[in-house]
Amino acid sequence: MTTSAELIEVSERRSAHNYHPLPVVIHEAHGAWVTDVEGKRYLDFLSGYSSLNFGHGNEKIINAAQEQLKNLTLTSRAFYHDQFAQFCAGLGDLTGKDMILPMNTGAEAVETAIKVARKWGYEIKGVAADQANIIVMEDNFHGRTTTIVSFSTDPDARADFGPYTPGFKIVRYGSAEAIQEAIDDNTVAVLVEPIQGEAGVLVPPDGYLLDVRRICSENNVLMIADEIQSGLGRTGKTFACDHEGVVPDIYVLGKALGGGVVPVSAIAANQDVLGVIKPGQHGSTFGGNPLACAVGNAVIELLNTGEYQERAAKLGELMHARLRELIGKGVVTVRGRGLWAGVDIDPSLASGREVSKALLARGVLAKDTHGTTIRLAPPIVISEEDLLSAIDKLADAIASF
Repeated sequence: MTTSAELIEVSERRSAHNYHPLPVVIHEAHGAWVTDVEGKRYLDFLSGYSSLNFGHGNEKIINAAQEQLKNLTLTSRAFYHDQFAQFCAGLGDLTGKDMILPMNTGAEAVETAIKVARKWGYEIKGVAADQANIIVMEDNFHGRTTTIVSFSTDPDARADFGPYTPGFKIVRYGSAEAIQEAIDDNTVAVLVEPIQGEAGVLVPPDGYLLDVRRICSENNVLMIADEIQSGLGRTGKTFACDHEGVVPDIYVLGKALGGGVVPVSAIAANQDVLGVIKPGQHGSTFGGNPLACAVGNAVIELLNTGEYQERAAKLGELMHARLRELIGKGVVTVRGRGLWAGVDIDPSLASGREVSKALLARGVLAKDTHGTTIRLAPPIVISEEDLLSAIDKLADAIASF
């Protein structure tokens, strides 16, 4: 098995078909570039769904991982280790929160936030046992566990995985009025993506997050911001909530927190919220492990410089300006913030997957969603020249149809 075709054939035959990858087999990567097994190079415009905000093989992150690999990789939370305190303190300072609960994957972090919100509701707010509800949004994406898909409105994610977990109210994304109408005495939280990534990089109306914050505060309800894709520099701020000056009660973090090296996730909240969790009530063997914390510490140090947030904002302006020039030339709309964009292709021309394949042939890796949308999220370390070159290739790919 040496060629892409041979590797793809075995992969398709021997693995479950829970993904539909583009036909490329990547062998190595550096910065914003990846190389396939035949030696062809591509610009990565997906960044592991924002897991690789700091680029492939970021020297600071790789060095931190390599040093930690020599010393200690796992203790379980049965014991302390020497990377844990720095990780919790550093991430707490970055988020402005008192406490951190580390996990591994983004879905685990969302599940953790759900559990914490329910427990807070029973113990602090005084909701009657088993009556807590959480308000969520249409077209959300928070993961694919059985509880999370229970409140998904995506048929692919939800269908045939029932019976479904109760306790969720689904309302229209971007409508503060819908949230206000849905809240009752048993509501413990509102779970929202500041920007809906999987739905096509949907940015809510200006003032929406401020309204969500106000409504939650007025009704003694926790605001939970899922910043797994939108956070940690991607949108030109540390968190997407920062664009409206909003501070949620719980941040849900993942993806880029692991620097593209290991899965690292966490929720961040103050002691009056996270303090409801006691020993034995929630945990993970690998959550907060030494290797994960060492990598997370390197990521936090990168973000503390502000360099990546500023770079994402600057390059994002260039990217969006160039993408807007394509509207009416095969592109219907462009949405997004910072180095993150959803590009809607004219459905009479081609599907999103067809355009993604055309981009692949031109040396750019991107991925479609919901039929006609292309998501663009290059690593923040990408050069201005490579960024604009990739957009030119997108224009050429669309023109080919």
